[in-house]
Amino acid sequence: MKQKKCIIIGAGIGGLAAAVRMAAANYEVLVLEKNDTPGGKIQQIQKYGFRFDTGPSLFTLPHLVTDVLNISNTPDHDLFNFRKLHNVCRYFYEDGTIINVPDDPLEFASEIEEKTGEPAKHILKYLKTAQNRYLAAADLFIFNPINSLFKSALRKQPKELQPLLAVNPVRTMHEENRKYFRSPHVIQLFDRYATYNGSSPYQASSMLNMISHLEHNDGAFFPEKGIYSIVEAIYQKALQLGVEFRFRSKVIGLETEKRSIRQVITTSEHLSADIVISDVDVNTFYRNQAQQLRKPRAVRKPALSSSALIFYWGMKSSHPQLDVHNILFSNDYKNEFSAIFEKQQLFNDPTVYIFISSKAVKSDAPEGMENWFVMINVPPTNENGQQVSVSEARSHIINKIKRTLKVDPEKELLFEEKATPITIEERTGSYRGALYGNNSNSLWSAFLRHRNRSREIKNLFFTGGSVHPGGGIPLCLASSEIVKKEIDKLWSQPSKS
Repeated sequence: MKQKKCIIIGAGIGGLAAAVRMAAANYEVLVLEKNDTPGGKIQQIQKYGFRFDTGPSLFTLPHLVTDVLNISNTPDHDLFNFRKLHNVCRYFYEDGTIINVPDDPLEFASEIEEKTGEPAKHILKYLKTAQNRYLAAADLFIFNPINSLFKSALRKQPKELQPLLAVNPVRTMHEENRKYFRSPHVIQLFDRYATYNGSSPYQASSMLNMISHLEHNDGAFFPEKGIYSIVEAIYQKALQLGVEFRFRSKVIGLETEKRSIRQVITTSEHLSADIVISDVDVNTFYRNQAQQLRKPRAVRKPALSSSALIFYWGMKSSHPQLDVHNILFSNDYKNEFSAIFEKQQLFNDPTVYIFISSKAVKSDAPEGMENWFVMINVPPTNENGQQVSVSEARSHIINKIKRTLKVDPEKELLFEEKATPITIEERTGSYRGALYGNNSNSLWSAFLRHRNRSREIKNLFFTGGSVHPGGGIPLCLASSEIVKKEIDKLWSQPSKS
């Protein structure tokens, strides 16, 4: 039987994993990527002996990576190894409080009680609730198509769904956290998980509090060669399975006929395909590559997630008070999110995230030095393509670090690179620089998130962080598995004209 041809637009982590899955199912797979390298938002900078992972930095559910690498009975453990972080994160507050997050929930609860006075039993009850909620939701929301939600729910026993039925859907993350905890520090710590999909804890549904389960109950991990090694391992796996990659190949259009894509059009060629998988931000896809297709409601008027401003600093000394993942909290969290989502402005006291991979991978910085990935959440660009002031934001970040850590970064800075909403859009195709496509700041956000299969074009499918189930490495990998399930359904269904 002649191989069916699959074209994947974009070599982000979702596109790479989809390529592996499709090639393993005996498709002829071609990946078209406009940039020089695979990875999408996951890239790296190498300069003066420093190496930086430029995009996602938190790594959970590592089995989703190894599952992809083990497809076709060819285990590739030599390509990818990782370890569990003993300390998941370190939180800094301006009143001098420092909270560590050990990988053991009991130790974490004890740390919280010691540092804030919040009873340990409150933490353990909260994490158990988050775990139950995640376990009940994972099969329904994360690892299956959103359009099969109700069918999947009917297969469950009532007791399996109880953790979800107990959720007050109109209560926000922040409102629920206030019911659980009395310490403002602890409330702020758990409110932070809204940022994992670019949303606000003061608007997003309390259902999303289950996100904390992954770090606190399952743990955070780190690849022995850094985050970009995830891309390299899956890319090599795809090559082993015969996937063809064409870099610097920009898709500019699609040719459709009778509700199917017949050809994918690049700047230099027209390519036939039986299956097309887009790993492009859906807001960008419908405005560029697929302008002739009807835009879904969530694309016509997108409620965008936050963007980011990131500085990559080569630091000439080490800082033992910092860990791999560090958060310097704003003193006014509510107004920070109001500035980002309501006023579309830069906030003068931003929460600063500092990621130092050389704490885990010594070769990522010269001896005695550190590679600082320094990020704040900011609004996406406005409709005129304007972004917040980079120089003003940098000044706020420097002042925050000085106040909280008693360190002046400018005295230690050897060099600096940066990413802004504008450069993020240029490099990754993220519409207006929004990191996760649309935000989850409403009750129905999960149901309005773009599906993995087109309703209009029968051979068009979607993977990546802007579609179901969401952004981040684990969810992008999950989306590739959902796409494969949806494609299998396509061939099992009778043909319709």
